[in-house]
This record gives sequence, structure tokens and C-alpha cells, in this order.
Amino acid sequence: MKEYKTLSRREHSHGPVSIDFYASQSGIRQWNGCYKVFAAVFVLILCLILDTPLVSGFIILTMGILNVTGNRVELVNYMKLLKIPVIFLVMGSVAIAAGFAAEPAGDFSISLHWFYIYLTKKGLIRALQLFLKAMAAVSAMYVMTLSTPAGELAFVLQKARLPGVLTELMYILYRFIFILTEVHRNMKTAASSRLGHVDFKTSCATFGKIGGNLLILSMKKANTYYDAMVSRGYAGEFSLWEEEKPVKAWQVLALACYSSVLVCLRLAEGL
Repeated sequence: MKEYKTLSRREHSHGPVSIDFYASQSGIRQWNGCYKVFAAVFVLILCLILDTPLVSGFIILTMGILNVTGNRVELVNYMKLLKIPVIFLVMGSVAIAAGFAAEPAGDFSISLHWFYIYLTKKGLIRALQLFLKAMAAVSAMYVMTLSTPAGELAFVLQKARLPGVLTELMYILYRFIFILTEVHRNMKTAASSRLGHVDFKTSCATFGKIGGNLLILSMKKANTYYDAMVSRGYAGEFSLWEEEKPVKAWQVLALACYSSVLVCLRLAEGL
């Protein structure tokens, strides 16, 4: 069993596969799927409505603790999962905080010969508030994503009366990502073993060849998996199954208490 767990972590340590792995072994996976989705969306809405740095920081901290302890995500891996949204949010925050002018302006300015880039304290504060709010929303969504497998999430969306074609496409594309990721990893390893990345020119040629082969293989695999689905009774509609997971009273109470704490923090900051 220890060997299997080690292998699983190594296999699922790249990109989106880690999310699927942690969702399958999360400590709160047995919670009701509808409850997890509702709780995450509800916290996200509260974060947007209350809109204060104190509330956003509290959500980031508590959701991070829940992801590490409840979803059993190692702290290092959790920070890696946050790396991509943090990069995008930092770039967006810089764009909001900075301004351009023909003459020196704002509280801080940098001359670039033809124009000036300037910053204001008000703009920096606003950018920081937006960054914290967005990170709080991402943290809340990660709690749902890292604890809810794709099939269960698709089942919840079906119960929410979303069009079946949307949920089915989402589920199929999500699963197909892992297939293409594995194929791309094998092709990249094979190319590296043949000195396909020995220099920049060779790397560009290898990249083009891998892209072309990946397109062809993806089409072949799509046909193969569609034939496999048809052979198992697929007739244009997925029948998703979810085990019975009743919502417990303490879970509802915990969400109510957490929401109350957020509201109290907002009121305390307004005093």
C-alpha cells in the first residue's frame, strides 16, 4: 500500500492531475457535494459583498488551513497550486495601481524618456484590496475543487438543472486533459532522450513536431474513447451516479458560524 501511494503522488504531481488526485483522497470528500459547492459559492459571494481586506485575509487564512488539513494538500504543493493565480493577480494589480502620463504625477513616478509611469497611494491600496479579494475567492474555490471529484461536480451541476450538454462536455474535456497530458509527457521525454532540446533551434523544431503529433493523436484517441463509450451503452446522455451523502446538522451550523464571523469582522472594521 505504501508503494502504491508513493507511485500515485509521483504520477499526479504535474499540473492539473494533482487537483484530481487530491480530490480523490481529500479528508472531506465524503461531505455532500451540493453542500460543498453551495458553501464555497456562498463564501465567495460574502467575500465580494463584504469587500474588506480584513475579511479577505481571514478567508485566505482559514481556507488555506482547510485545504492543508482537511483536503490533505501538502503546504508546498498548495503554494504551487496558488502560484499561477498569484502571478495573474499580481500582473492585474500592477496594471490597476500604475498609470501613465506625459509629465511626473502621482506619489511615485519613473521616467522612461517618452513618458512616465506613476503610482499613487490610493491606487496601491485599491490594487491590494482587489488582490486580497480575488485571492480569497480563489481560496474558497480551491476548497471545493480539491475535495470534489469531477464526476461528483458534474452531478451537482446536473441537479442544478444546467443543460446536459454543458455538464457532459465539461466532464469529458476534464478527463481528456489527463490523457493528453500523459501523451505529451511521454512524447517530451522521448524527444529529450533523442537530444530534441539540445539547442534553441532544435527545441523549436521539436515543439512543432510534438504539437502536430499531439493533434493527430488527440483525434485518434477521441474516436477510440467515443467508440468505447458507445460500446458501453452511451446514447447521447451521461448517467452520473453519486453515493448518498446526507448533510449533517453540524456542517450547516459551521457554515452559519463562519458566515457570522465574516459579518462581524466587516462590522468591526467599519467601526
